[in-house]
Amino acid sequence: MNIILLEPGEVGKPLPRRDERTIHLLKVLHKKCGDSFDAGVLGGSRGTGRIEALRLDGSLVYSLDLREEAPRRFPLQVAVGFARPIQIRRILRDLSNLGVMAIDLIGTELGEKSYMDTKMLTDGGARSAMIEGAVQARDTQIPALCAFNTVEEWLNERPWDKPREGKKSGSIRISPLLVAADNVRPEGAMANLSAMGQSVVLAVGSERGWSDAEREKLEKSGFLRLSMGERAMRTETACIAAAVLALEKIGALD
Repeated sequence: MNIILLEPGEVGKPLPRRDERTIHLLKVLHKKCGDSFDAGVLGGSRGTGRIEALRLDGSLVYSLDLREEAPRRFPLQVAVGFARPIQIRRILRDLSNLGVMAIDLIGTELGEKSYMDTKMLTDGGARSAMIEGAVQARDTQIPALCAFNTVEEWLNERPWDKPREGKKSGSIRISPLLVAADNVRPEGAMANLSAMGQSVVLAVGSERGWSDAEREKLEKSGFLRLSMGERAMRTETACIAAAVLALEKIGALD
């Protein structure tokens, strides 16, 4: 953990003895009473915490001094076809770690339909994965997350045109650049994308890619279909590689 992140409702309450954050502070970082640590409140500011006392029941009493704004989220929104739940967890964690604004999970025609039945979206697993990514980045914000049954539903909804909870960025254009990663008859290459200073919506298909019908719908909705080379990639590899390329092209990695 690079930051001890607290839910807003936890602030001021001792951390329980068996809480993973308590264990990390005491057993991994070997912190003692009077020691400080990086801290933040989910959705809020960040700064430092201080261990004030260890109670007889093993709980940890702390104080907070949070004066820093969270790192800005970058103007990149990523949509990705449903993959295996373990892959989705890694995708959510890593995209949150990269600082994207929003993530949409989409059912695709060539994707495995059973993957959409994952309980991660209802049991807190998805949120936990995004928090893990934020903690790694010393961030207190997580991306907005939505799920859609089909590409057509997602395109009709156009969530990138609407305010979404969790979105925070320094500069967002009203009309973002729309890009779909696709190695089949692409219109160009991601490597040649010119997007400096723009916001981007990036769509990545499921393991088997896009169907021809989905390609047509993406094109009609204004998406550029761009290649990342000849190699077929796993969904999680393609998603993170495309996201990093997009971040570089908009100048987020300068």
